[in-house]
Amino acid sequence: MKVLVTGSAGFIGFFTTQALLKQGHQVVGIDNLNDYYDVSLKQGRLDFLNRFCEENGYGDQYQFITMDISDRKAMADLFKSHVFDRVIHLAAQAGVRYSIENPHAYVDSNLVGFVNVLEGCRQQQTAHLVYASSSSVYGMNSKIPFSTEDRVDFPISLYAATKKSNELMAHTYSHLYNIPTTGLRFFTVYGPWGRPDMAYFSFTKKILAGETIDVFNHGRMERDFTYIDDIVEGVLRVMDHIPKPQQTEITTAQAPYKIYNIGNNQPITLERFINAIESATGKTAVRNNLPMQPGDVPRTYADVSDLMQDVGFKPSTEIEVGISRFVEWFKLYA
Repeated sequence: MKVLVTGSAGFIGFFTTQALLKQGHQVVGIDNLNDYYDVSLKQGRLDFLNRFCEENGYGDQYQFITMDISDRKAMADLFKSHVFDRVIHLAAQAGVRYSIENPHAYVDSNLVGFVNVLEGCRQQQTAHLVYASSSSVYGMNSKIPFSTEDRVDFPISLYAATKKSNELMAHTYSHLYNIPTTGLRFFTVYGPWGRPDMAYFSFTKKILAGETIDVFNHGRMERDFTYIDDIVEGVLRVMDHIPKPQQTEITTAQAPYKIYNIGNNQPITLERFINAIESATGKTAVRNNLPMQPGDVPRTYADVSDLMQDVGFKPSTEIEVGISRFVEWFKLYA
């Protein structure tokens, strides 16, 4: 198939692109290479992808285009010049804390950009749009584990609000235009080539350097850390599981629309998380305990029963295994 991957120079997009190429698909990847974090890391991923294609004979299967999804004309032209069998939309302005200080970046990318993707899919009647949502949509929900059946009407960051908005917009397009859409609520993705703004990246860097790490909420937080390989496996399995029109108990609207959680289904305490980094680096962390930050939540915990039932998969990589692989990569990269 021919697959569009938005955000292909990003963390998840980078690994998803490789996996698609290995399966024999053609991939068009787009990314605006913005400077939210070190552009050299994004360029490093692209360089790796180019070598990967050369070494494995995938050169004719992969095309990368520098493009901003918020550019309406460029996106319209993209969908006019390519016919995609699947669209995997992973581009977004990420980060909970950054959204507090830079709201317009989230509106441009996560709202305007998402409409441009939806419009492209509408014009082409794309067979399936798979897009990244986030566990942040659950906000301060007290019921655990978080289920896709739970109400998610109370986001506590603009980032979360934009991701919830994406789900609502997707449902509208699925209902009005019969475009199959599947949203994936990712839970704290980590692994090699990951984002420098994530805690595991900065913790590893500082622990190796003997610097102090900031531990928010005095370490009394839990996260459903999900290893990148598990995320990609979930994306690929869902890609070919196209939702059929259905309605729920609370609406008569018919839409080929589905939401899944993709999380490890095993919350890890921040203490165990830091211990895993200490073990992998062979160094002890120097900690600066701080209160909870605005926009943060005390716990995330994914109910993945729907994912298991529909595509026969649930993430399973233990935090110690995943962190060890990340630290091994980090030492080479740094």
